[in-house]
Amino acid sequence: MADQTVHTARRFDSLEQEAYLSLWRTYDRLKAIEEAFFQKWNLTPQQYNVLRILLGFESPLPTLAIATKLVSKAPDITRMLDKLEQEKWIARSRSDGDRRAVLVSITAEGRKLVSDMSDSLDEMHREQLGHLGRKDLRTLVDLLARVRQPFEPPGSSW
Repeated sequence: MADQTVHTARRFDSLEQEAYLSLWRTYDRLKAIEEAFFQKWNLTPQQYNVLRILLGFESPLPTLAIATKLVSKAPDITRMLDKLEQEKWIARSRSDGDRRAVLVSITAEGRKLVSDMSDSLDEMHREQLGHLGRKDLRTLVDLLARVRQPFEPPGSSW
């Protein structure tokens, strides 16, 4: 019996288009794994990113400082912080110097959540990228940084 598989030729308008679409497809596949992981913890990847940012600072951070440090832009950081505060993973307060500024800190419960997730998160990353060796991973990280560099905002910590 003849092979019934239909093969279609991939056609791209340019090598840049092929590279871009390959990045997009890769992101889509890795994102599905990530979303399933964070769903188990009642979190979004961006909410987790906020908790990790806050872990890196001893004093509370202004909301806008958090927004500039996120891996991906958050359209409504206030709503995201509302959810984290509702779960008691963060606390918000007003600045003594500027009552308009909202300061955000991670709570003991937030620290415990991040700690509890650590091993499972490492396992997820191994599932996503563990099939690549360390040398290939380093090359990938370096290439992606070079791709992003012209588009990073001034002062970006990436």
